[in-house]
Amino acid sequence: MTKSLKKGTAVSWKSHGGEARGKVIRKLTKPTTIKRHKVAASTDNPEYLVETQDGKRAAHKPEALRKD
Repeated sequence: MTKSLKKGTAVSWKSHGGEARGKVIRKLTKPTTIKRHKVAASTDNPEYLVETQDGKRAAHKPEALRKD
């Protein structure tokens, strides 16, 4: 997905356990760390912080997310 996603947008993505669903929390444009995992986000290479219904959070590149 190349379009910009907004906060609260419902999305799905492939996960090690199948398909996961959740919502966009925010767009990441600066390097950050999530659960000891470094996210190399930048303005030229943004990633999205997403959260499942269980409250688990992860960062994904825009092309890994599908709008539901």
